[in-house]
Amino acid sequence: MIIDIHTHIFPDKMAAGVIDKLSRTSRSVAFTDGTLNGLINSMSSSGVDLSVILPVATNTPQVEKVNDVSAALNEKFNGDKIISFGCIHPDYTNYTAELNRIKSLGFMGIKVHPVYQDTDLDDIKYLRIFNRAAELGLTVITHAGLDIGFPGVIHCSPQMARHVIDEVGSFNFVLAHMGGWRNWNEVPKYLSDTNVYIDTAFSTGFITPRPDSQWNTNDLALMNEAQFMTVLKKFGADRIIFGTDSPWSSQSESINFIKRLPISDDEQNKILGLNAAKLLNNWRL
Repeated sequence: MIIDIHTHIFPDKMAAGVIDKLSRTSRSVAFTDGTLNGLINSMSSSGVDLSVILPVATNTPQVEKVNDVSAALNEKFNGDKIISFGCIHPDYTNYTAELNRIKSLGFMGIKVHPVYQDTDLDDIKYLRIFNRAAELGLTVITHAGLDIGFPGVIHCSPQMARHVIDEVGSFNFVLAHMGGWRNWNEVPKYLSDTNVYIDTAFSTGFITPRPDSQWNTNDLALMNEAQFMTVLKKFGADRIIFGTDSPWSSQSESINFIKRLPISDDEQNKILGLNAAKLLNNWRL
């Protein structure tokens, strides 16, 4: 079983423009065209059984509309191949009612993105959302660490994540990008003694640069095997979940990275699928 807990798609009519814009901003290439069919084709060629789509609301008017579209997607696939999370924005005033609606629509979790939503992860606006999500049994997945498209912007450091955990307590909380993109040396220090999960999205191997961009070769490197193993030993295989950030990482290459690690079959199976399945109401277990 292989579950990719961290993917993104865009409406067919918008996908080409969005992918082009984000590719230019990040100076990196996309591995699919950003559409639903593009993701499904990638899954088929790489052997991914289930992809979790994580929508992001970049403003408050988007919240209900995106959740309606995501709910329709879940109804269409009925838990087969594709599951979408819901979204929320920290400035969305009636967050309690919308989180209740998200739960009633059958969503298993929500995605937030402190950088795109211009709010610190441990801001009270997020803390109150996380508290209610925890009460409802919703998993929360957040972007964590720096963002390739916003150099130097800090809205979700490992220290902020620790503050969230200290304030909210134990809940199903997933920090994307191995706990904090480009903050990997700090992640074990602040988070290894918590119950937080971390996903592998856009964190292994190398960034694939756009041909028309300027990069320092050293900046293209993400986590290598030794760095990954250091974090794994601190967190344990039970708390690491496979994700790619598709279309921004290759599902096939990301899977192969995990399969090359010097770990047991049991650990590999947990990372590639079993841990995510448990968070997704024991999907196919």
